[in-house]
Amino acid sequence: MQLKLPIKVWLAASLLIITAACRAQATKGPERFAADIQAFKTQDQTTPPPKGAILFIGSSSFTKWTDVQSYFPGYTIINRGFGGSTLPDVLHYVDDVVTPYQPKEIVIYCGENDIAEDGVDSKVVADRFKDLFTAIRTRFPNVVIGFVSMKPSPSRVSFRHLITQGNQIIKNFLWTQQNTFYVNVFDLMLDPSGNYRSDLFGSDMLHMNASGYKIWAQAITPYLAK
Repeated sequence: MQLKLPIKVWLAASLLIITAACRAQATKGPERFAADIQAFKTQDQTTPPPKGAILFIGSSSFTKWTDVQSYFPGYTIINRGFGGSTLPDVLHYVDDVVTPYQPKEIVIYCGENDIAEDGVDSKVVADRFKDLFTAIRTRFPNVVIGFVSMKPSPSRVSFRHLITQGNQIIKNFLWTQQNTFYVNVFDLMLDPSGNYRSDLFGSDMLHMNASGYKIWAQAITPYLAK
């Protein structure tokens, strides 16, 4: 038996389906970070940041490093990481989270969400990084650009091969570029047997605690420009 609906009901139902699909698509796009970007702009208007600082950009591992400045005494750090972002998201907002600050050095942490949530492989995540790198280098030909390796999050142990492979491809790429550096925090966050360390993370086994950030700070500091 085929159920026949009045044309008005059918059109209304179709519109709801299309609207829901558009909203679902929008939640996956960079527009979902519009409020975060606006918050940065509001903060900058209230307290204008200095030019020539060291800029941290990327995903939640930077976002949640709220006391990052205290880990790097003697350096001026601007943190513009926004949680949940992927490399294409950062690229989309490069003129909001990079260009205005005229940084002397840029430190990037991103890519983990690309693999674990977007489902891309190691080559794609590396290509995405290259796109972001190129966009930054086009705007700032001489700025120092560094990449902090994707970390060994216990909640994402199933992605270990893709993450380590992606890290290696990005490292190899940076070796071919001038004014770059690569910080290997992945190996530093493993125990002597190469196992993941839950003691470096919060209860979600994804975001780090102070012990994890201490390792990061020690690894990153030698690459920071005075």
